[in-house]
Amino acid sequence: MKARKTSENVVMLPENIAQGELNAAVKKIVKNSTWWDLYGIDWCIITFWYLLLIPAFLLMRSQHWPTFIVGVVFMGLTHSAIAVKIAHAATHNGLCESKSWSKFWKHFFIEICGSFSVDLANNIHIKVHHPYTNIIGLGDSSSWRAPFVSRYLYMFITPLALPPLFPLFVMKELFGKWMELIRCTLFIAVGMCLNVLLLMNISGLTLFSSIMTMWAARASFSIPYIHVNIFQHIGLPMYAKEKAPKRIYLMSTGVLNLPRNPMLDWTFGHSIISCHVEHHLFPDLSDNMCLKIKPVVSKFLTEHDLPYNQATYMNRLWFFLERYEELMVKLPPITEFIGIQ
Repeated sequence: MKARKTSENVVMLPENIAQGELNAAVKKIVKNSTWWDLYGIDWCIITFWYLLLIPAFLLMRSQHWPTFIVGVVFMGLTHSAIAVKIAHAATHNGLCESKSWSKFWKHFFIEICGSFSVDLANNIHIKVHHPYTNIIGLGDSSSWRAPFVSRYLYMFITPLALPPLFPLFVMKELFGKWMELIRCTLFIAVGMCLNVLLLMNISGLTLFSSIMTMWAARASFSIPYIHVNIFQHIGLPMYAKEKAPKRIYLMSTGVLNLPRNPMLDWTFGHSIISCHVEHHLFPDLSDNMCLKIKPVVSKFLTEHDLPYNQATYMNRLWFFLERYEELMVKLPPITEFIGIQ
């Protein structure tokens, strides 16, 4: 029996499918994995990105624009990897087993390097987005909607303003929580000041040039960052909280994988790009482990006639450009889930 979707707002799938079998298979893989699989490969990638900063700062010493731009791109790649891939893993405690070190890495990668808030990442991403994926009013990715912006501005221009907007958003959201606000503001300021000082002392830039270069580097991959965040949930079934299906149905219908892409995999991470379904089913696993369990997850879902959503980057881009008002301006329609025998 094949899963059926009878209309755009009705999903019909085989009922009484338990996730226990899949959990057991994944648990066995994790148990038989070495530290290298669990964390080592990801730490090698982290080391690579930090080492890339050396040629980045040196290239930005050049008076020739092409060489300077290469340096900016290198710094932008590193920042994207740290602020997205690595910070995301840190949010899920996916960098190490130690709780103390996990807490340290959260503050280092998310606040000092990523200019965001550990508290907001935990409240928005861990406590809401993951347990209530595609639940309207909770984890429906509505925070990414900007109905007052036209489609081409939203998709290709406004993301460039994200670097200064993120710290302002943090201050707004933490207003009134004074201890968290002071700590987070201090850590973000330390990270930004260190970035500017390195640009001034190694690359030889002025204060103003350093600030603008930092903005340019941090904005260099903000356009695909916005795209990826909307591509993988919006446009898929959204449910009312009272009638939401079980977790296995919620994640299989409401999450989408993009194809593997060396650039995006290394800057945004497998768990965000090509293993997003796997990540939502097993959010505590590291990036490399999400890739390792991918064949098991895809096999389980397809064998049980459940959706395993996949689409190319360009396919989703055209989909959003053509249906921008429906997807990003109007409220999403509520999908009805029906279990069938």
